[in-house]
Parts: sequence; C-alpha cells; structure tokens
Amino acid sequence: MTKPTFTRRGFLGTSAALSALLASGLPAMAQDGSLTIAYNVPVQSWDPTTGPSAVNPTLQAIYLSVFDRFIGQNPDLSFTEGLLTDWGFSEDKSQITMTVREGVKWHNGADLTPEDIVWSLTRAGDPATGNPIQFVWGKIGNYQIDGNTITADVKEFEPALFKWMAFLTGYVLPKDYYEEVGAEGFEKAPVGTGPYMVDAFEQGAFVRLKAFPDYWGEKPQFETVTIKFVTDAASRVAEVESGNSDMTLNIPYEEYDRLTAKDELSGTAIPITDIGMIFLNDIDVMTDKNVRLAAHHAIDKQLIIDRLLRGYGVPISTLDAPGYAAYDESIQVAHDPEKAKELLAASGYSTDNPVKFTIQTTRGFKPKDYEMIQAIVGMWRKVGIEAEIEVYEIAKHFELRAADELAPAAFYNWGNSIGDPSTSTGFAMFGPSPHSVWDGQDLIEMIGPLFGEPDEEKRIQGYRDVSRHIAEQGYVIPLLQYVMPIVHRSDLSVTPYSSGDLLPQAVGNS
Repeated sequence: MTKPTFTRRGFLGTSAALSALLASGLPAMAQDGSLTIAYNVPVQSWDPTTGPSAVNPTLQAIYLSVFDRFIGQNPDLSFTEGLLTDWGFSEDKSQITMTVREGVKWHNGADLTPEDIVWSLTRAGDPATGNPIQFVWGKIGNYQIDGNTITADVKEFEPALFKWMAFLTGYVLPKDYYEEVGAEGFEKAPVGTGPYMVDAFEQGAFVRLKAFPDYWGEKPQFETVTIKFVTDAASRVAEVESGNSDMTLNIPYEEYDRLTAKDELSGTAIPITDIGMIFLNDIDVMTDKNVRLAAHHAIDKQLIIDRLLRGYGVPISTLDAPGYAAYDESIQVAHDPEKAKELLAASGYSTDNPVKFTIQTTRGFKPKDYEMIQAIVGMWRKVGIEAEIEVYEIAKHFELRAADELAPAAFYNWGNSIGDPSTSTGFAMFGPSPHSVWDGQDLIEMIGPLFGEPDEEKRIQGYRDVSRHIAEQGYVIPLLQYVMPIVHRSDLSVTPYSSGDLLPQAVGNS
C-alpha cells in the first residue's frame, strides 16, 4: 500500500462530519463597539504553550483571540492558512517544509519572522519549557531558514504533526520580546499576532481585550471585548438575563430553552467535539474488570441526556465521537443493569455488600456536570456500587491527572477539535502520556506503535481496534458528545465553531 503524503492541498480539504450542522453568521459593527461575555473558566496563564492551561480546551477560544496558531481552523473543523501559508512532508517523510506568512505584525509593532516560528517550535520541543505536548514537538528539529521558507528534519515521524499545529499548544510566540521580558514579563504583558490585544487583566475576575489595528486577517468587529470569568452556571444565566453580559455559554439546557424563548435573547446549540467521560484510574477496586464493566453497563446515558440535558447530547461508547476520524458506531456498551449485577456478584458484591469508591467531578463547569454524576451514582446504587462524590475545580483535575493522583473515577470533558484518534483515545489511554491515568501494558503495546504509523488507513483501523479492546475491558467510561449552548442578545449574530470555541471575532450585530 502506498504511504500517504501530507500536503497543504489535501490538508485544507479535511473537515468533520459535523460541518452540515453549523449555522453561519456574518458579523457587523456593534452599536457601541463593545461586547461582554460571561465565560465559564478563568485564564490562569497567558502562555498558551506551557502548563495545565495550555491543554484546557475551554481556554483556547480566549487564547485564539490574542494569539495565532501555525495553522488555522474553520468553523466546520477544516484546516486553513494561519501563520503558515504552506506546509507538508517530503515524500520519504524525512523532512517538513513550511512557508511563513508575510506582512504579519506583533502587538508591539514588530514584524513576525521565520525566526519566531523556529524559536516557537524549538521551545515547544524542549522538555525544560514545560510544554505538555513536548513529545510531539520534539519529533522535528535541525531547522533551516531560506527567506520565508523553513525546512526541518523529522527525527521521529508524527502522522498528526500538522494537525497539532492547529491544536493545543500550537501557538507562535514572539522570540525577541519573550527573551527580553522573560516568562514573568510575558505574563504581565502578553504579545501575540491575534485580532485582539490584552488591555487589562485581573486574575480570576476578567480580561479586557482591545482590537489590534494591524491584524493581518479579517478585522474584528468589536473594538473592546470584556470577558468576565463566571464559573458558576447560575451566575452566568443571571449575567445574560440581566443584560450585564451580552452573551454566555455552557449553561443548563433548561435555562437555554427558557432564555432563548425571550424576545430580547437568542441562541445557538450545535454538537461539538467535546465529550463527557469518566476516567478510571488503575487503582483500588478499578483493577477489577467486573467492577469497571458493571459501572459502565449500569449507566443509562440516553436517559441522562433526555432528563438532565433536555435531549441536547449524543450517547457514545468510545472516546472517538461522531465526526472523529476513527469513530466506529458498531462499538457499543449497552445499558444493562442486570448484567452489571451479575458482574458485581462474580466479584462478591451486591446491593447488600456494595463496592465502594470515590468519583470526582466539577460543578457548573459543563452543563449539569454535577447533576449527571449524581444521577450516575444513583444508577450505580441500584446495582451494588456505592460511590462518594468529591467536587473540585477544573484546575485541580489537571493537577491531579498530571500527577496520576485522580480518584478511582473522575468525570471530565475531553476536547479534540482536530478529530484525530491520537489526540483522543491515544493520549487519554496511553499510560506514559501525562494526560492518562490508566497504565495498562496492553494499551501501551497497542497504542505506542500507532503514534508513528505512516500508513494512514492502518493507523485509523488500529485505533478502532484499540477502542474495541478498551470497551471490552472497561478501561474508561465514555458518556456523551456535548451540544454547546450559547445564549446572546437577539441583535447579535454568532458563528459557532464545532471545536466549541466561542470566538469574539466571530460575533457581531445581526
């Protein structure tokens, strides 16, 4: 079989199956030139390439307002030019070639140069910098610059390399400015090439953005954007209902239905690439396959979607959701409480002698996250599982996951806006990955070779096989593909992104 060659032409044509579900909106100039958004997670760091914040999918929309990625992405997940206008592997996969966009300015007035691209990639690939995706960026090196063309050697083939350039940590930072002010100075005054500049920032409270007049792309329609950090869902509802904020997202679906019935408010809700899942840590009772599978079979996912999410959601049985490249609808873990009881009985558990463990969850980070876990705990109780709920902030989840110290079960939403199986099943379930807490040798041996598999058809089928094995062994509990609710003033128009990004530059007056 001929090995595929990744080229820009083919890459730009890639899109997810969700594209047909997208609505469109053409931004126009706002009446007063300002926009206020009540957002569900605060910015912890202004370096989008290091630390836990860099891999928080929800923060990417804010980062994309200030910084640009190497490669851009359209609302339907297809790829487009970013700070690179051309890219590709050589035929033998031994080199990559990239062309840098000309005429781009940094927020401090300096010109973007190929040196900025090389410095950003080199820094990302250095383990000392703390880039959570270093294991990807470190696979290329020995950069050479010739005018606006950059070449680099492939030290280890990464099939999804260019997809990563449109994904987490795939941002370009200013070499000269960063080296001048250092990490601390950059946090105080971040500089990007994006449509907005950081005008004011108060940790945990808000960020005020100001339109960058020299932005290379389509000019943003709002001169000023204020993003309030409102982690409580009820408070976000109050913000938009009172008019203190012009728009918000990720609120309970009953509130979405109620608010969008008002004349002064409107909304959009589309399936996005985020999924709800329960990490299982290979500790304590979760080393028992019967317990793991029983916990999965006991959950009625469709009932949760219908009752708690008002039908806004898609039940899933793998970490590859509809629209992902390796999605396989034939892999199903059915709701079967009687089978759950039988599995538990085989390990000596029952409703009279329940298996016990802790499940961790956020509360208000995603619509009905805590309530979903409450419902699941109730379903578990009926079959012989007694779970204690521990609530934590999303930042704490990242901290515990990185240290492999999650509870035996932990609810999380996984974002995968590029739809590649390596960035869903791969990193979530590959033991050596900092994003995984399941360390089974069988998965290490199955997933490891796929990270460098040059035959694309074989790579995708390999991940489908991994997903089937995971479902049969009960190593994780996928729950649903999310539908993201956005509520806004009725005189605004919003272009929704299947990635789940709510971009200020994609909002305007209707």
